[in-house]
Order: sequence, then C-alpha cells, then structure tokens
Amino acid sequence: MADLQEASVTLPSAPASVSTARRYVASVLAGWGLPDDTEVAEAVRLIVSELATNAVQHTRGQSPTFTVDVLLERDEELRIGVTDSHPRHPRRLPAAVQQDNGRGLVIVRWLAAERGGRFCVTPTAEGGKTVWIRLPWTVPVR
Repeated sequence: MADLQEASVTLPSAPASVSTARRYVASVLAGWGLPDDTEVAEAVRLIVSELATNAVQHTRGQSPTFTVDVLLERDEELRIGVTDSHPRHPRRLPAAVQQDNGRGLVIVRWLAAERGGRFCVTPTAEGGKTVWIRLPWTVPVR
C-alpha cells in the first residue's frame, strides 16, 4: 500500500455543496475500506457536513469555492481538510440554549476527540485557511 493516499474535490460555496462533499468523502473512504454503516463513518459524515457548512455560511461570499482534501497516511492516520479563501479562522460562538446554530465546532472537536483525533486550523499561502481533522485509522486498507 502507498504511504499516502489522497483525494480532493473543489465545490462552489453553495448550500447544495455540503451534501455533495459529504457523499464524496463517504465514497472515498468506502473505497479505502471503511464500511458505510460504522460509527466512524457516521462521525466522519457529520464532521464533513459541519466543516463544509461553515465554509459556505461563514465566508460571507468571500470564498466562491471550498476544497475538501482526504488523506490517508501510512494506513495509520486519516486527515480531512476543508479549505476556503476567507482569512478569518473559525471560532466558537456562544450558543444560547434556544439557538439552533453555533455548536458546529464544538460537535466537530468532540467527535474528533472521542475517536482519539485532533482539530486544527492552518493558514494557506493565498490568505485563506484549512480546517483539519486528524483521526487514527484502524480499518484494514483495501
């Protein structure tokens, strides 16, 4: 098996792209051996949905597209990154009890930590950012 497997897709910053991103990542991971009906697969789908939603909603039209990168390194670590061209890094917003939004990053961080993973943000050379999730990979790769 290769030391690094990669897949990437660039989508328009539009609400319909969130489900496209989620399906794309699920398809890539299924091809790498992750069964679709596992808790890990469900967590990854939710993480991708939250990160893609943030890329669409919080760039305020300053990022016409976003890119989803999926990397599997040495059959040990899965990295999923969502890149947009907006310079502001995501931040946790106060979520009132009655609010339906503002909890996405809390959910993402919790899902990653529950699986032994990490959340981080890195700036891009173009002035945007990539929001990364790193998770241990415990599935035998096909």
